[in-house]
Amino acid sequence: MERFDVVIIGAGAAGMFCAAQAGQAGCRVLLIDNGKKPGRKILMSGGGRCNFTNLYIDPAAYLSRNPHFCKSALARYGQWDFIGLVDRYGIAWHEKTLGQLFCDDSAQQIVDMLVAECEKGGVTMRLRSEVLSVGRDDDGFALALNGASVGAKKLVIASGGLSMPGLGASPFGYKIAEQFGLKVLPTRAGLVPFTLHKPLLEALQALAGVSVPAVITAADGTRFRENLLFTHRGLSGPAVLQISSYWQPGEFVSINLLPDSDLAAFLNEQRGAHPNQSLKNTLAMQLPKRLVERLQQLGQIPDVSLKQLNPREQQALVATLTEWRVQPNGTEGYRTAEVTLGGVDTDELSSRTMEARRVPGLYFIGEVMDVTGWLGGYNFQWAWSSAWACAQDLAESK
Repeated sequence: MERFDVVIIGAGAAGMFCAAQAGQAGCRVLLIDNGKKPGRKILMSGGGRCNFTNLYIDPAAYLSRNPHFCKSALARYGQWDFIGLVDRYGIAWHEKTLGQLFCDDSAQQIVDMLVAECEKGGVTMRLRSEVLSVGRDDDGFALALNGASVGAKKLVIASGGLSMPGLGASPFGYKIAEQFGLKVLPTRAGLVPFTLHKPLLEALQALAGVSVPAVITAADGTRFRENLLFTHRGLSGPAVLQISSYWQPGEFVSINLLPDSDLAAFLNEQRGAHPNQSLKNTLAMQLPKRLVERLQQLGQIPDVSLKQLNPREQQALVATLTEWRVQPNGTEGYRTAEVTLGGVDTDELSSRTMEARRVPGLYFIGEVMDVTGWLGGYNFQWAWSSAWACAQDLAESK
């Protein structure tokens, strides 16, 4: 049996970064993955340009049953540390919106950088390797792979969550945690589009492709201000993806379609200047024409001129457009979700090292645990930060 200091399962963002850091610190590392190539999720992220971190990383942007867990790792290896690595490789990047950083060219540059870092650390990478079983032995851990057996003093699980099964996502990491007696919290899709109940969906399908700035508020009061996109299946866009992580089945969300406008004041002003102008044309100055026409067809906007719009109707209209209550039917699920909420309970892990408190030598990093960030580079930063924290302990314990 070939033995290593560390075996890392999962050649994604967290796994590759941890392998590189541990290898460069002198550990003999084996990195294994069941896919044909490393970093599959990295390659398709950010429209192929990889939103690799965010300028405004903050622990408050992470969901976890223990909101304090992420603080240590994020403080010790932050966004500027990773940006420094990207800069050293000469990878050009730009800020898109809200601090989101993307490669100017391609996500492949981030994967190539991580592979190069692994090579610097002498990491052995084995792709198309399926883990058939994991057990303890006198020297740590023993793994049966398809075609080989390997052993290691330390085992790191960086297998990700359930989102995007087409990229190889599986419950592997949760099963390993449960095998060793660790608690796994219920999982669900996060950063995912909403589906709608049939009557509303049929009414809005004609708007597929229409995008508007919006503020969306969840039942718990959490709100996000970004674009909302109507789709053939329901609602999407950054605002919807963000709020989906805070939404629970059966709850309503409140949508303000005019976050930059005092609609009542605008209508009063227009009425004074153009009393005979139709309400529909007036609203089309603030909202996409297709949206206004559809809402009028649905009876949400009266077919009247401004001077015909009475105070009660105006009040109802303002409520319709700024406090639109929608009860999603559900979400599109893991197929299109960017992340998985829930996972290995952080109470089982050290926030400093990511090691399981009750299973010495077993570590969990990245998406597999119950730490989920906002849209916009936050989850990649958690991958880098948790991997770095883990690698420091691997190096120290060696």
